[in-house]
Amino acid sequence: MEERAVSVQTIRRLPVYLRYLQEQSGTTVSAASMAKAFGLNAVQVRKDLAAVSECGGRSGVGYETQALARDIRRFLGCDHARYAVLAGAGNLGQALMGYGGFAACGMRLCAALDTNPSLVGREIHGVPVYSPDCMEEICGRWGVEIGVLAVPAGVAQRVCDRMVDCGVRAIWNFVPEHLNVPRGVRLQNENLAASLVVLSKRLKQQRTGQVKE
Repeated sequence: MEERAVSVQTIRRLPVYLRYLQEQSGTTVSAASMAKAFGLNAVQVRKDLAAVSECGGRSGVGYETQALARDIRRFLGCDHARYAVLAGAGNLGQALMGYGGFAACGMRLCAALDTNPSLVGREIHGVPVYSPDCMEEICGRWGVEIGVLAVPAGVAQRVCDRMVDCGVRAIWNFVPEHLNVPRGVRLQNENLAASLVVLSKRLKQQRTGQVKE
């Protein structure tokens, strides 16, 4: 299937669809059932799926669950492993190491790096922890494409630069700090504090009647 231009909003919904499909036991699934599960419009769901899959849903039958999940995985690049290295094995880093959903998204966390000598040499949630001195060797050995940052803000840019020098071409940043990356390197920021502020604001608006459920 020729890959089409897909909106960011659709791309954000696709992993949600994929997880739903992976949880289904039946051989077929309908757009209506998916839309109901996520509070969406069935027309929107069909439009999203048509952009990434040719196994169109048949009237009264729906989509073949496995075929649709396969097409979504292929579109998202989840059909083959992309190795990642995590910088920072503190509380947040260990929470990321313990998350079991990365494999379904095609990401394999092959190692973590930390300056804390009490963590180096340990294996946490199945992920070995090394000294940052090993970054170049690890990235070269595994062909690491993704760097995950969970380090203190003051060193984030330096660690990011070093990852890029090691050949990493995508940075997933959990540090509340603006990072600069060169052209050709993708940067995805996850600001947990900012998300909490937005949630708190919406809660306040709901309480004062400024927004409806």
